[in-house]
Amino acid sequence: MIYGSSKSFADNPSLQFLTSGPTTPSSRYRIFQYVDHLRASGFPCRVANSFPEKYDYLPVLGWHASRALKRAVRRWHLLQLRWTRPDVVVLERELFHEPSTEFEEILRRRVRRLVLDVDDGIFLHFPDKFRRLAEMCDGIIVGNSFLQEYCAALNPRVVLIPTCVDLQHYQPAERPADSTPVIVGWIGTPSNLAQLQLVLPALRSLRTHCPLRLRIISVHRQELDELDLAGLDWELVPWRAETALEALRQCDIGVMPLSADEPWNRYKCGLKLIEYMAVGLPAIASPVGVNAQIVTHGVDGYLAETTDDWTDQLACLATDANLRRQMGLRARETIVARYSVQAWLPKLEEVLRDFAK
Repeated sequence: MIYGSSKSFADNPSLQFLTSGPTTPSSRYRIFQYVDHLRASGFPCRVANSFPEKYDYLPVLGWHASRALKRAVRRWHLLQLRWTRPDVVVLERELFHEPSTEFEEILRRRVRRLVLDVDDGIFLHFPDKFRRLAEMCDGIIVGNSFLQEYCAALNPRVVLIPTCVDLQHYQPAERPADSTPVIVGWIGTPSNLAQLQLVLPALRSLRTHCPLRLRIISVHRQELDELDLAGLDWELVPWRAETALEALRQCDIGVMPLSADEPWNRYKCGLKLIEYMAVGLPAIASPVGVNAQIVTHGVDGYLAETTDDWTDQLACLATDANLRRQMGLRARETIVARYSVQAWLPKLEEVLRDFAK
């Protein structure tokens, strides 16, 4: 599906975004939350979404038929470029999650300027494809310094714009200081649920000392069967675009555990952590990848490596409502200054104008 805009200012290039789909996190946070702001600044914007979404399929069709439909939709998008002729096309990640660059090669021939947006270590899946894609683009926008370092070896024009949140939507909420149990929140896709295993021993050791409830905000519960949640007070809140943020705002602490042994984790953009801090939650995170750049340990959050670290820091926050409030306020200030759409929109506009030249 394509959405357009006719408003333009003479010095702003026209933009076409090719995204993974409306509910895909990378599309929502790297593309969609900027589009209205860019249009308000006079950038003509069109958005073309994968259908079905890039990493999904329609159950009524099955996987193979859904794949064929995705390719047909993208052929239509590529055909439309013949007459829409945008100044800059921004490709979010890749057109298809597969080794072939066939469609990306066609895209390259059809457009004047092609910019790649990368927010994860997608090169770990198909390194040869990514190398070719990075080399054929006029520039790359990346979500963190680790991605920047990797991509700089493949393309001379790499710009860092961190994954951010829109402060218009992310507002703090205060729970009463004496509310119990203290709610420890985790939000994410089912594929990342296994990371929670790092926190469970700490929660289990604290259950007799402090009333803690683990709130898991995710799409569905199948992957929960892989976690040992026995003996814990926990709840699953199904992720929905309309309600997930409010469910997060009613937590007291946010956690982002990551295994240092998994290469994929090094290239993550820390979105969970940014979301927690944006709504004023003190957060505890593994010091993996960009997490150690987002959090200043002991100031606006904590970094935890061992089970003892997780236990100690959860205990500190769970038993001290004033500490949670003060650390949460500082966390919010960090996001406003360094990880908000409002802070980075001028830079993005500048980058898009520069890429259009």
